[in-house]
Amino acid sequence: MSVNVENLTAHQSYSIKKFRVALVGNPNTGKTSVFNALTGLRQKVGNYPGVTVEKKSGMLISPGGAKVEVIDLPGLYSLNPQSLDEEIAVETLYSDDAIDLIVVVADASNLNRNLYLVSQLLELNKPTLLALNMVDVAKAHGIEINIDELAASLAVTVIPVIGSKGEGIPELRRTIFDILESTDSKKVSPPQWLKDPALETFYQPFIGEIAENTELTNLEARLRLQRIFREVKTFRENAASSNGKLSTADYPNLNSVIYDKYDEWQQLEAKVRYRWVDSICDKIICRLDEEKRSFSDKIDQVLTHHIAGPIVFLLLFSVVFQSIFTWAEAPMDAIETGVGWLGELVANLLPAGALQSLIVDGAIGGVGSILVFLPQILFLFFFLSLLEDSGYMTRVAFMMDRFMRGAGLSGRSIIPLLSSFACAIPGIMATRTIRNWQERLITIMIAPLMSCSARLPVYTLMIGAFIPNQRIAGVFSLAGFTLLAMYLLGVVAAIVAALVFKKFLIRGRSPASFMMELPPYRLPSLRWTLLQMWERAKIFVTDAGKIILAMSLVLWFLSSYPKTDAGTEATAGEQIRQSYAGQIGQIIEPVIEPLGFDWKLGIGLITSFAAREVLVSTLATIYNVESGDENSLSLRDALRNETDPVTGKPRYTPLVAISLMVFFVLACQCMSTVAIVKRETNSWRWPIIMIVYMTALAYIGSLVVYQGGLLLGLG
Repeated sequence: MSVNVENLTAHQSYSIKKFRVALVGNPNTGKTSVFNALTGLRQKVGNYPGVTVEKKSGMLISPGGAKVEVIDLPGLYSLNPQSLDEEIAVETLYSDDAIDLIVVVADASNLNRNLYLVSQLLELNKPTLLALNMVDVAKAHGIEINIDELAASLAVTVIPVIGSKGEGIPELRRTIFDILESTDSKKVSPPQWLKDPALETFYQPFIGEIAENTELTNLEARLRLQRIFREVKTFRENAASSNGKLSTADYPNLNSVIYDKYDEWQQLEAKVRYRWVDSICDKIICRLDEEKRSFSDKIDQVLTHHIAGPIVFLLLFSVVFQSIFTWAEAPMDAIETGVGWLGELVANLLPAGALQSLIVDGAIGGVGSILVFLPQILFLFFFLSLLEDSGYMTRVAFMMDRFMRGAGLSGRSIIPLLSSFACAIPGIMATRTIRNWQERLITIMIAPLMSCSARLPVYTLMIGAFIPNQRIAGVFSLAGFTLLAMYLLGVVAAIVAALVFKKFLIRGRSPASFMMELPPYRLPSLRWTLLQMWERAKIFVTDAGKIILAMSLVLWFLSSYPKTDAGTEATAGEQIRQSYAGQIGQIIEPVIEPLGFDWKLGIGLITSFAAREVLVSTLATIYNVESGDENSLSLRDALRNETDPVTGKPRYTPLVAISLMVFFVLACQCMSTVAIVKRETNSWRWPIIMIVYMTALAYIGSLVVYQGGLLLGLG
């Protein structure tokens, strides 16, 4: 909750204190939910690990007027990072002056695992606060925790919260402010587990060297040794941290010894930590019902089964795509009617001429043609959000691990690939959770083959215009089945591409064994699901809308000029053929004609490189300009009624529609995706390879579909 800085009292205004608070925790502990509740922001959350892959920050103003930056760090299991996102978190925590307070978010239903990270964070000697999240889930599982005893054992303040519901957040916020503005010493005592006899014996040969060069106590010297040993693994630079603030250069006699002793230290340290964690949990945790999870285990036996699991997955997504078409039909018709009414209204208010055409045909026609498909996009995100929040998506990753290994990937790649069904950009960024560089790079290169939401308007336009509304087996509609087929085609193409990359281009060691914690099943939050839909609607209307509007206006100009003799509808059609856009389309027409495309679709292929959905607004603008009539047909009707000027037969057929959809499944038509690939790989090599291979794949796939269909008499 923010307080306006102007409310500062006079004696505070001359010097505003600034603090930084880090939210740290294991993956899938509800850390981002706590962050959202604290700051009022709406960062994405999900019931699976790896949602947060980069630092996110929000600002608070304390009652005393101090500015408090809250940083949501990527989840990590320990301070020994295994992936890029974990490195980001560890480097931030190791920066001595960067963080004033560490807020550890722990899952109350799985406290044993969470306390291992807590034991490491206590070594950093920074003010620490434990936010015990999901206490409601713990209670539902028959787990009760003695909060006071936990706080005493850790020597830190413990605040129970329910981040998803905002419960306990006001108290957490007040405690954060109190700790930051306290005049007392903010350092924490070294963790008691360092006094373990086995560890003390191991450290004894090194203590003299550490204590000789510093004024550290025996316990503080052991704490220093802990960090030095960890840096051997973490940074691989002679036990030095990335910022150079800790180094064995001060202890020359320890360099080689510590490196040689690392494996022995790692095993002993883990054993001692877990012994300490177990001793705490034995005191504070009371399990009322050990059989609470048996029902979830029975469900998992089906959903993760190597045969039943994929069948359930396909049936589930078949229902999703059937519902997208069925439920979205009425709101789509309403939006289409509204856009037509608005176009007629504006056309009647403005005098005939270039300005009227620019606004009606260019702006309203172009943007309105995309808004028609907003209901389907929202329903897609509605279902995806439900599946994510329920915990099912993590089961999909586990189930697909064996299948993915044949392509050089593992279950770790599944979450980024599933995220790419919404948008390839966050999906590619989510690959930071993948530890193996070869696996990560292959996942980046195939992520754009997952059909993102930007492709959905293209699919639904073609399916709505050319695929008959028939039922298969009296249950599934042909339209929904066709949409599912496009998504499955992208998945199959991605697997084939991964095999090729593994064999010829991106060689390396095989992925390590895949281990993933299966989160508990949860009843999806309708509030959060609707909020996600609202956020996606805003992104679609504002971000994509800007591109679509700009491209529609540019295309209107290119389609309207240079002017020819105006008059009949025939001359209106000739106008667009002779326009700049028409000339460009006719130049590339010989190249795309074997795919079943004409020059109008060619213009759409060019403009859609800005964003895939621009194809729809491009065709809408072309047909609005060509008709020259504010009472023109809908875009679907216009495409169905288009005839070949030579043969007089329909220009666009179901075969052409399928060919176009296949092209869009396989093509890399998104400049934003290309830019993010360059950023994540730090090279232009891989974005260029991506554009080349996906364009070639799209052309060949579309060519095979169209020419094969003609040979079979389907044209």
